[in-house]
Amino acid sequence: MELLSKNGLEDHYENKLTLSTVLEINDNTTSDEPLTTMQSLPGAFLKKLMMANVNARSVKCLTTDQEVPYDGVDNLDTDSDSSNVINPLDLITALFLCSDGFLQQEMVQKMSMCQFAVPLLLPNCDTEQSTLMLWALRDIVKKFRLPSQADSKSFIEERIVLSDIPMVSFVRLGESSLSKSNMLNKLLSNPDTFVHHDMDCGDVPRKISNGLVEISWYLPCGKRNIDRFTKPVAVANLRGDIRSFKTQFSFLCQTSAAIYMFSDELEAGSEVLKDINTELFLVVNSQRKTFTGDKVTHVIEKKGRNEAAFVKTLQSSVGDIIEKWQNKLTIEKMSGIARQSGILVDEDRKECQSARKMADQITSNIKDTVQFKDKQLPLQGQAWKELSQLEKERCRLRNAGKQEIEHYKSSLKKREIELREQQQSFHMTDAMTHFIIGMSSSEVERLYFLKWMRIYLDNLSRQNLSGLREKYKMLQGKESADKKDIADLDRQISNCSLGLEHFLRELGQLYEASCSLPEDSPQRRQMEHLPGLCAQMLLDGFPIELVDGDASNIPLKWISAVLTQLHTLVDSNSKILVVSVLGVQSTGKSTLLNTMFGVQFAVSSGRCTRGAFMLLIKVNKELKEELKYDFIMIIDTEGLKSPELAQLVDSYEHDNELATLVIGLSDVTIINISMENSTEMKDILQIVVHAFIRMKEVGKKPVCHFVHQNVADISAHDNNMRDRKKLLEQLNEMTLAAARMEKKENITKFTDVMDYDPDTSSCYIPGLWHGTPPMAPVNAGYSEAVYDFKKSLMEDFRQCRKNYVLTHFMKWIQSLWVSVKFENFIFSFRNSLVADAYSRLCTEYSDWEWAFQKEMYNWMIGAETKISNFDMTVLNHQITIREMLNDLMREASEKLSVGEKEIQNNLITYFRKQDGHVNLVEKYREGFVASAKTLRRETENTVNNTLHGAVEIKEGMAKLDDIKSSQANTMEKKVLALLQTCRQNKSDLSEQDLIEEFERMWKETLSEIKFRGLTRRDVAQDAFNILHDHFSTRPGYVNSMLVGNSLVDCGKIPFVVESGNWWKKTKGFVRHRNRDSDHYRKKLQKLCDDIITHCQDLITQRLRSKTDYHDTYIKELLNNIDETLQQNKKRKVCEECEVKLKLHICGIAAITYQKKHDDFIADNDPRKCLEQSKEKYLTDFIDLFHNKDQCQKKAEEFSKLVQPAVQDYVTKMIGPDVVDKMKTGKGSQDYSTRTAFQFSILQQLLMDGEYEKYREYINHYQRFVKDWLLDRIAQQLSKDSRVEKLEKKHLSEIVKIITEAISKIRNTTSTVKDIKTFIQNICCALEEKLVFPKDALDSIMTLNYSANIAQFADDLTVFVGKMEQSLATEYDKGGDIKERLRSLPFKPQDKMFTSLFGCGEQCPFCCAPCEAGGKEHAKHFTSIHCPQGVTGWMNLKTKVLRTDICSSSVISDRKFNTNLTEGKPHPYKDYQTYYPDWIITGDSSMEASDYWKYVMATFNERIARDTNALPADIPEDWKALTSDDALKSLKNAFNMK
Repeated sequence: MELLSKNGLEDHYENKLTLSTVLEINDNTTSDEPLTTMQSLPGAFLKKLMMANVNARSVKCLTTDQEVPYDGVDNLDTDSDSSNVINPLDLITALFLCSDGFLQQEMVQKMSMCQFAVPLLLPNCDTEQSTLMLWALRDIVKKFRLPSQADSKSFIEERIVLSDIPMVSFVRLGESSLSKSNMLNKLLSNPDTFVHHDMDCGDVPRKISNGLVEISWYLPCGKRNIDRFTKPVAVANLRGDIRSFKTQFSFLCQTSAAIYMFSDELEAGSEVLKDINTELFLVVNSQRKTFTGDKVTHVIEKKGRNEAAFVKTLQSSVGDIIEKWQNKLTIEKMSGIARQSGILVDEDRKECQSARKMADQITSNIKDTVQFKDKQLPLQGQAWKELSQLEKERCRLRNAGKQEIEHYKSSLKKREIELREQQQSFHMTDAMTHFIIGMSSSEVERLYFLKWMRIYLDNLSRQNLSGLREKYKMLQGKESADKKDIADLDRQISNCSLGLEHFLRELGQLYEASCSLPEDSPQRRQMEHLPGLCAQMLLDGFPIELVDGDASNIPLKWISAVLTQLHTLVDSNSKILVVSVLGVQSTGKSTLLNTMFGVQFAVSSGRCTRGAFMLLIKVNKELKEELKYDFIMIIDTEGLKSPELAQLVDSYEHDNELATLVIGLSDVTIINISMENSTEMKDILQIVVHAFIRMKEVGKKPVCHFVHQNVADISAHDNNMRDRKKLLEQLNEMTLAAARMEKKENITKFTDVMDYDPDTSSCYIPGLWHGTPPMAPVNAGYSEAVYDFKKSLMEDFRQCRKNYVLTHFMKWIQSLWVSVKFENFIFSFRNSLVADAYSRLCTEYSDWEWAFQKEMYNWMIGAETKISNFDMTVLNHQITIREMLNDLMREASEKLSVGEKEIQNNLITYFRKQDGHVNLVEKYREGFVASAKTLRRETENTVNNTLHGAVEIKEGMAKLDDIKSSQANTMEKKVLALLQTCRQNKSDLSEQDLIEEFERMWKETLSEIKFRGLTRRDVAQDAFNILHDHFSTRPGYVNSMLVGNSLVDCGKIPFVVESGNWWKKTKGFVRHRNRDSDHYRKKLQKLCDDIITHCQDLITQRLRSKTDYHDTYIKELLNNIDETLQQNKKRKVCEECEVKLKLHICGIAAITYQKKHDDFIADNDPRKCLEQSKEKYLTDFIDLFHNKDQCQKKAEEFSKLVQPAVQDYVTKMIGPDVVDKMKTGKGSQDYSTRTAFQFSILQQLLMDGEYEKYREYINHYQRFVKDWLLDRIAQQLSKDSRVEKLEKKHLSEIVKIITEAISKIRNTTSTVKDIKTFIQNICCALEEKLVFPKDALDSIMTLNYSANIAQFADDLTVFVGKMEQSLATEYDKGGDIKERLRSLPFKPQDKMFTSLFGCGEQCPFCCAPCEAGGKEHAKHFTSIHCPQGVTGWMNLKTKVLRTDICSSSVISDRKFNTNLTEGKPHPYKDYQTYYPDWIITGDSSMEASDYWKYVMATFNERIARDTNALPADIPEDWKALTSDDALKSLKNAFNMK
């Protein structure tokens, strides 16, 4: 215990070290810190041993003053404190004593690889008992070749404990001047097999390892000039004097073919020799006396001979023994002798024996592997393979023939149900029952059970496959060999393979089959615990099959359930980093993984495995904080370019799928390349390049390392420059070819796909063996190169921040696997994590966009108000209104720049984030950057049009304002003159007298004024001129269409799109062969009707203003028509139709605006307006005559003037607030993105279940959406009187601004001398808030000369307060919310529609709306497509509605025919030839379009009636769909929880 304590192992004597602890990734994994304490030695030894480093036993402690490299190997003259050193044998013994059985197995494996001797009997000096290490040795498998096999190149592969190899034992009696271990090493031709005196610390006295029996093997390679022995032999070496270790010696005597005893002091009758019953050879340096006695049969003397000659003698002696020895004894059989001798056997542990019994029950009766798999593992048979093929066929539809696609898919679904029922009909077999019992046992027992299963199954496979492999070699060697025979043999090899993965695969199929049963089914409940068993296996360090290579499929439900259980078993937030390894079969990939991470995948015994396996390695707690993940998941691919599997028909396809999947799942990808076979290297690179191109497109960019194995010389990295350059050339060449196949012509070289530096991304590793196997140890250069590579990987781990929680990893598996099953991966990829990340980005962008728009709207309203108030608030008349406009436009430009920059900065910040999977949406970044620029440009246009329009309207009103001002001035002068006259002459005039005097003056003045009214305009002619200018940039024939038209005659009858060959002139308007021309005419008619309706709304809105008609109104209409046509550019109308439409709308406008203009002239007749003011002039005249205070009266008049302006302000401000409420209130997620918006509409339609609403949605999408939005806003606002609250909020806000302005002006008496000036100052203070009507304001200012400013201010404050109360009461009355929303100048429904409607593009086949975020996205997509019959598609010959869904058509061999294809049928698969901006993702699941299938099936008859067609032939499974199925499908399609 003292030694254990000194080495930090004391605690582990009871609580054994485990393999998982040793393999944990921790700070020391790649640390090169010198070893300064004894406690660090065991860890350092294990670290080197696990990497199969032949220098592992040379680890030793350094004193603090020694500056040396890591582990202090080889270069120290160790004269340090002897208490700080340990004999390597003591260290090994201590570690074996403190390790559990599984770590001991791994240590023995690695020691055996390094050609170190391994413990056979392990001593325990505390209990003085030895243990036979049968379990520890159980996992060693050795290959060797006898000379007789040399020609055939066959070999023997055996588990060493089962091999009947003769054993010779070497022991020492007393002192011996010969070094036993040295002699043995020379005998075995390996200088370091056994630890000897001349090794590092080999001369340190042993403390606990005396009594240790080590064993090593000599195995021939079949070459006589190399082999020391022609047959295999085991060599045992007992440490210490046999007199002290009689039990061990007795055991060796009973198990050995011969005993070689090294001694200088043998006495003939030595007691220790009396029980020897085997040949005894005495080995001495020089024979001092003659030995007698029957026990010593031979003496081998060194005397006078050099070591080489002496070793030859020994070799000859051992050779003779093994040639004649018949009574061979396996190590497994030695356990009986050990027990009789009182030696413990490590396999006698209770858990090990019970686990062995369980494994034996399953495997002992296996005689025929193929038969066993058929009978005991039936679910993974033909039914599962056919199910896998069905899944792929659903994604490729290659065998549909002439069947209707959806009927064909329906038949596939039916077959799938039949196969699942077939699987469900199998009862749980005996083998699987026992297997589940074994898996369900206690932790230690389970580990032993799984290990026994693996051992037994490997033994079986080894027996079964050896003969088949011999046949395969013979066939391959024959030039005349029939490929069919080779393929048959391939299949046999694959079928004969039986491993643990087949049992786990059966578990998966049991679970998958049960998933299609009802939830309350007892059979289903019985299977629910199975994923938990597998999840525990993963945690225990066993690999789990991810891809079933035989069926070339992933059982997604099973894998998802296992990972979900794993997620539950570990901390639910546990994060993983994924490392995948790709490489051609048999290129040292598995050895590389085992050396780097100590992991063991299912590749032993030469079994033919194909597929992918995943395995977990835990990250140590301390390192977890730094790396930010809890586990590293290693994914190993098996069977890539496997020669045994190459003949299988789907081999290349399988390899491509596998590579895409594992690279897609990885954070770090290791590409393992053997330098010996350039053809295979080229094959693997081709597969890899395809996968990387695909990953670039879906936003995944794993770190990539190329590992070149078996490099002859790695002395200088630069020596490989030529190889690196050649590799890059090959990669570029393949990238170009792969990019063409993937239809990504913009990718021309490998560095376009990923960051690749030939110097840092390539690692060169020498050959594994130092010499000729099987006796070659691992090459020290191999271990060191792998260690260096591991260090660079650890750096990647530290820098990699794209770690996923297990549930995210699960989603990646699902989406990648679904996508690889399609022929066109890139356009078939859909991933919920990508969808989530994209949705988050769209939501963020939508918020930034709205913040920008709201800010600019508020500014624009202020600027427009300022223009409207120009004459009243600009007291400096040197500034013209145009100069003010220029100033405002400059200010607008600055504000727009700041706003745009803020959005761009937000995008930069967003993409710098490490969370939220922003890396997955990197490819959308440019689209949002462009959208921000477009947003700025469009807002700039709106601001420009609004402010210019306001100025033009103001200028248009200037003439009328001048006339009114002139008349008012004249009348004011006359009234003042009359007032002066009356005061001078008749100071006591009665009120009647004053009225008479005023009447006389009024008549005289009216007769003097020359009234000039406004000139009446011909609106129709003016509008026609504007229309002519609008088309002036178009070709001459377009302008010629206007000739002979008059707007007076237009717009009086309904607009009708005429039938004819108009579509031939209409590029982009899709005409399919399954539709008649009238269908397209109707579609265009609907578009034109929607435009007309929208324009009529604009006209009605303009009628509400009190200004005169202006040319801006017509320009506004034309701009709106152009915008709508642009939004619907795929239905772009021909120019003839466009001209007629604009003539029609301008005709409607001309009639309406002419009436508005005429009414305005009549209402603003100068004489009439003056007559209307007569009463006011009279009242003011009388008040002035009597010197009556006018403060109260003028305050009241001004408050009445302000009231409509306040109402106007409140009306303008409500719109943005309503949008805010909708975007932040309850249900706001429905408006966060276009996808969420589409989902909420379709969900509501489903809940309503009314055909009329669906019809409106399909036929008048824009109108429906606007009305739907209006309804939703009205519903939201009707709760808690929200409109009234908003109105009162803004009322309070503006009243506060007004009262503050009054108070402020009141306190500036130095400049404000009278009420007139006071009012002017108020108007200036509120110039950006309220629009003051000029004539009403002039009226108040007329005859207003009171100087009692304070009183006026007080009175005005009171009246403003009363006005607030009056308006608040009016707002409380409420009213029809929809009408109020429609009357708002800023219509929230329109604003939200514009934002959520997006680009306006629709699927070219089924018209589903695009859901992409931003306006400038590069590609359009939609989450869900509908059957073509829903929108009226029919077969022209039969008139039957079609059931085809475009997301199915694009993966089939069907063709479409549009005007774009010039009438020629074109494959749907290549739809991007004509519609390059669209991504139509293929449906892999039968449920993806269940929503629209349900709608089609439900309303089939109604749709047929409406479209004059015959009802569709609905597939049977569509008819069985319910609204719940439709909703579930909708949620899945839109990735909604």
